[in-house]
Order: sequence, then structure tokens, then C-alpha cells
Amino acid sequence: MRVLVIEDDLTLNKNITQALTAENYQVDSVYDGSLAERLMRKDQYDCIILDVNLPGKNGFDICREFRQHNFSTPVIILTAFSELDDKVQGFSCGADDYLTKPFYMRELLLRVSVLVRRKSQRESQALSGSKLIFKDIELDYSTKKVFRKGQEIILTPREYQILYLLMKNPGEIVSKNQLIKEIWGPAYDGNTNSVEVYINFLRNKLDRPFQKNTIKTRFGFGYYLDNSDEN
Repeated sequence: MRVLVIEDDLTLNKNITQALTAENYQVDSVYDGSLAERLMRKDQYDCIILDVNLPGKNGFDICREFRQHNFSTPVIILTAFSELDDKVQGFSCGADDYLTKPFYMRELLLRVSVLVRRKSQRESQALSGSKLIFKDIELDYSTKKVFRKGQEIILTPREYQILYLLMKNPGEIVSKNQLIKEIWGPAYDGNTNSVEVYINFLRNKLDRPFQKNTIKTRFGFGYYLDNSDEN
């Protein structure tokens, strides 16, 4: 498994690289955005650890541009800021996870392990060429594309994962804790409102342009896809 570490703090970069190497990952490490972008375009990594404050280019912008051609490689954003707006910006640019400095190295390793494992599982599903279909929504494993009424809906990896989990359980309530466990992983702080933020992102793209209300909330329980004929 290959991991790319993009961090301009020399000591932190070295510590992350050593910790990952000790867990048998193959690691490339860089210190600036320009070289990072060249390596990221090779699409050869199983996970990318990306600092926000890099010389020359903002990590959010790097992640956003990376997502234009790579949908599946997980990205963990590292930043010194913990404000909600920064977290929302990180996720909206296509990041899969978010860690605020300082952090425990064991937590970073756990999050990398979870994301790498899920990437491998998604790739195995893609080989089957299977699709999920719910009413006029089609989710294609092999291309990681989503369509509604034949129109492609561009989703971030996190939005795609939420929709996938909901479509696997049509009409059934998926709790916030289940979404966190299945998508964010056991190390994630369940007290944040990231799930609500992403559900809102998904509704804006999937429901509102089509004047639908497919993703329903059962307050106190979770979310579900409405399979009634009236919707």
C-alpha cells in the first residue's frame, strides 16, 4: 500500500513517514504543493495525507483540483485550525477525513488504515460491474458515477459513500452513528455535525434540482430513502 505525505513541517513529515513505514506502507513524502500535484497526477496512491498550509498553494485548492480527475483515492486533510468552517471547507473540496494539529500518531494511522481498507473494498465491488438502482437514481460501482433521470450528479467521495449506504438499505433508517462508523470510521468524533452537513450537501445536489424529497430525516433516529410512490 502506497501513501503520499504532503507536509511542509520537516519534523512532522519525518515522524508521519516513519510511523507509516513501521506499519509496512510504502511512503513518498514531499514538502510543497507543486511537487505534490505532480505526484498526485500519477494516481498510484492508496491514501494521501495533505497539509492545508503549504508553500505556494493551499491544500484545499490542491484537493479540489485533484478530485476533478481522481474520485477514489482517499485524502486526509491536516490543519492547525479546528473551526467548523475550515472543516466544512475541507470536506467540500473532496477530502475524506480531517485531523487538527496536534494529533496522536496512532489516530492518524487508524484513519489511514480505515480509508485504505474501504478503498480496497470499493475497488473489489467495481470489478463486479454492479449497480444500485432506487427509483430514478442509479449508482454505478464501476465508474463511481451517479445519475438521476439520466442526468449525471457530480458527488464528492463522502457524498457518494453516504448515498451508497442509503441505497443499500432503501426505506430503512440509517442512523447517524452507523454513518459515522461505516464512512468516517471508529476514530471519528461523533459529537460533530459533519453528518448533517453532508446530508445537506447531498440533498442540494440530488433532490432540490429535481424538486424531490428523497432523503428523509427521522428525527432522533437517522436518515432513509423514501420509497413511497408519492415522492
